Amino acid sequence: MGIFAAIFGHTKLQAPSREEFFSIVGAAHDLESRTDLRPTQKAGLVVNPVESSYFDNLDAELRTLLDLSGRATGTRFEITDDEFGTRWIILDDPDFEDLVSLIHTTAETIIEHGFADRLLAAAFLVEYQGRPAYWLYNYKFGRFYPFVPTASRQRDNAAEMRLGEIMRQENIPVARRLEQWYALWGIPF
Repeated sequence: MGIFAAIFGHTKLQAPSREEFFSIVGAAHDLESRTDLRPTQKAGLVVNPVESSYFDNLDAELRTLLDLSGRATGTRFEITDDEFGTRWIILDDPDFEDLVSLIHTTAETIIEHGFADRLLAAAFLVEYQGRPAYWLYNYKFGRFYPFVPTASRQRDNAAEMRLGEIMRQENIPVARRLEQWYALWGIPF
């Protein structure tokens, strides 16, 4: 960490490693036969929008990209703002690899337009032990981690630890420090 980062608390966003990001595709394929974990057809990208004509242009380009991709792959999308003022790009596709590819392409487009600092996380819905859980990708740290929400904004920490170990066994790059496993409340899928 540089002196300015230490003083001002800024850290540079990790550029998503394509190989590490796509590690979840192989893991999902390998885990299909497991009865306690199953990838679903939902994923999303959350960004912190900003009032500017440049961001409006990006938003329009993303809608065009998603529309064209949807026609080619059958991926459905929705863009919605949540109660926290963040914007969700929600994808729905039965082909998990299409979901991962389109999330990655969308994130790269956001980064290329100079809004990398507005990119918060990617979320992939999985079913774990018969209930919803998430594989989250934190763009700041360039790593995945599990998130298992329960009722009333609580987390199932034991399930997250088990799921984190499964992710590591499947060679998914998981954030090692638990304090980097942030809760992401209000995921709209």
